[in-house]
Amino acid sequence: MVPDEAVAAAELALETSGSDPARAGELAREVLRSMTVPDEAATIAHRALALAARELGDLPLAESHLSRAVGIALAAGLRHRAAQARLSLVHVNAELGRPTQALTVAAAAEPYLRPVEVAKLGVHRAVALARLGRYAEAADQCDRAVGLLEEDPRFLSGALLNRGLARAFLGEFEAAESDLARCAELAGRAGLDHVVALAEGNLPFLAARRGDLPAAFAAYRRAEDSLFGYPERLATTRCDLAEALVAAHLPGEARVLLDLAVPELIAAGAQGALAEALLLLARAELRTGEPHRALQTAERAGATLTAQERAALVPLTTEIALRARLALGSPTRELLTELLACADNLDEAGHAEVAGELRLTAAEVALLVGDRAAADGQLDRLTRGPGVVSRHASALKRELAGDRRGAFAEVRAGLSEVAARTATAGDPRVRAHAAKAGEPLAEFGLTLALRTGRGRTLLAWAERWRAVAGGSGRSRVPGVAELRAALGDAVLVEFARNGDELVAVAVSPERVSLRRLGSFSAVAEAVVRLRYGLRRAHLRDGRAADVAGEAALLERLLLDPLSGVLGDRALVVVPTGALHTLPWPVLPSNSGRRVSVASSAASWLAGGRVRAAGAGAGRVVVAAGPGLLHAEAEAEMVAARHPGAERIPALRPEVVTALPGTGVAHLAAHGTFCSRSPLLSGIDLEDGRLMAYDLLRLRVPPRLVVLSACDAGMAHAPADGAPLGLAGAFLSLGTQCVVASLVPVRDEETLDLMTVFHELLAAGHCPAQALATANAKTGVAGFVCLGYGDQPVATGRAGSATQLDQEPT
Repeated sequence: MVPDEAVAAAELALETSGSDPARAGELAREVLRSMTVPDEAATIAHRALALAARELGDLPLAESHLSRAVGIALAAGLRHRAAQARLSLVHVNAELGRPTQALTVAAAAEPYLRPVEVAKLGVHRAVALARLGRYAEAADQCDRAVGLLEEDPRFLSGALLNRGLARAFLGEFEAAESDLARCAELAGRAGLDHVVALAEGNLPFLAARRGDLPAAFAAYRRAEDSLFGYPERLATTRCDLAEALVAAHLPGEARVLLDLAVPELIAAGAQGALAEALLLLARAELRTGEPHRALQTAERAGATLTAQERAALVPLTTEIALRARLALGSPTRELLTELLACADNLDEAGHAEVAGELRLTAAEVALLVGDRAAADGQLDRLTRGPGVVSRHASALKRELAGDRRGAFAEVRAGLSEVAARTATAGDPRVRAHAAKAGEPLAEFGLTLALRTGRGRTLLAWAERWRAVAGGSGRSRVPGVAELRAALGDAVLVEFARNGDELVAVAVSPERVSLRRLGSFSAVAEAVVRLRYGLRRAHLRDGRAADVAGEAALLERLLLDPLSGVLGDRALVVVPTGALHTLPWPVLPSNSGRRVSVASSAASWLAGGRVRAAGAGAGRVVVAAGPGLLHAEAEAEMVAARHPGAERIPALRPEVVTALPGTGVAHLAAHGTFCSRSPLLSGIDLEDGRLMAYDLLRLRVPPRLVVLSACDAGMAHAPADGAPLGLAGAFLSLGTQCVVASLVPVRDEETLDLMTVFHELLAAGHCPAQALATANAKTGVAGFVCLGYGDQPVATGRAGSATQLDQEPT
């Protein structure tokens, strides 16, 4: 191959590397196999092999080829060709976790590049700057490049892609979306399918940063398909979305994505993205209650970031590690010293918000280890700033000074600030997790309330926090007189936690009672054992566990201290934590008792004010999912007991279309509960899973929803007042009542229970009473009435409609 032909062939390989990396590799290797390949052709061929390897996700191989290209060019005195290879090496170094080195390489290359090549260099510089958190500078580099790259669709689309991401980090969402859309359009016209996939792969991240979680997950599903075959690119997309999810206080969802992404990044050698992924994973592990893992991951992330000279991020890993150590052991003076040093480092690195939160933790640790001076110093510093942390510090100072009234006022003001922020979030999971920023303050308020020894005060503060976490936008605290009027002869019992202590407030016609019930952990463990026993009993999985014994134990722990108040009255339960997963009708004294479970006293009252609206208010819709032996028979039974009931296909579009405004929606299908990501829970239909996220756009939800599916009533409550899951999604949208199971129940037993339930419902009984009677008659355990179940529902049968407008008793 003559020199000119070799150079031309190498240039062709270089041009092909972006659209067809496998073909580019073949062309470049053919050039290098030539017996007398000139240095210039060899330099270009190695660069082509590097770019092909980069597209295929092999970063170390890309670096190796670029290093050889630079060495060959410099030895031959080809300064321009060496600069071109360095131009490509800038991006590879950034992806390998060497952004500072990447900027050094860029500076060495720039003097020998032509103006258009300098613009291309700016596109790669933007990647390194973004890795260092310098997003404004990254966007500026792309701004200067865009005007010079109109004739190069590959680099122009790259500039738009990088600028779109930088703008997303800067909160310029409309401009970011415009850049990504233009990038996809340009790359599509140029046949750069992988760039189109990258642009679309960043849409989940952008949607999540904007707070539109349903759109983010829908875009992510599309990205998974379009990026198939590009594992490193897909892993980066997962990390980007995970970062947005962590920022949106969704650590469970972030964990799922990061557990998939980290191994792919390791395999690709993408050390830059890997370091950030480990930092995110450590924070997600800490927030999902795994301090051991969080400590290990944070230390690994810190070591990786230190090696990459990314000093600004290292204090964030130290903060996570210190919080993990605090969760794993007792506070000490040595740990206090480390907390204070880390807070100073966070401030210096520009992470003021994280630093403030850590200083508050340090003040609390100082009080625990007896260093009042250190505590006062941190509190004084924090009270001078804005936000919830400042309110908490002020409340703590006032309490230490003996001013409990002033402390309550500061807590109330802080919770109002949190409520104002959370009320704007349409997604209930985002609301619940965003509210967690105020959870330490709410816990402090509850501690103050418990110290008063007054049930009314404790109830008011528990309800104030539930209103914030539930997203009502205001601290709605129902009055005792209002509750008594709605309860009639029933009793409401609201549970709350103060550290590991479980307490209960009971509101009865005669009095408001406060009871301290002991260890919450002991109760939570008993709930787990009871659920395990019920699951084995229903599935007939080996020897049956002692369900009766565990139910009796929970009765002693939870209801016996209130027996004098309860008697045989109807019961409204407001659970906390693991009590959301307890099938309350299983407790011995609840057999045949009308029991409703609500997220708060205020939400239960609101449910009692729901009235039928619209032409479809008395309509009954029924769907039977696949794979259940008795689902069709159950659907036919429901339709037979409600004249005019409508059978709908078990397809997601048809079900979602049929639900709005109905009186009763009965869905018989397989159910799945995702504890880490409750809004991914759902029921299986013919065309896939109907998830809780799919319901968030319902404008007028059904009035009564019957989820005849295993685990469909399960919930995870990241904060009291916000139980999340399929049933919780319906209730958060305004559904008055959901009847669902908290454990697996056999098909034939479900049919027996539902037959009695619907017969009573159609006869005019309220859902809670119909379920209590059906439970007692059939002996089938596991179903619970969630929300307000004390009002009959019109179902089309004569006589039942007249019950609809009766006031609740």
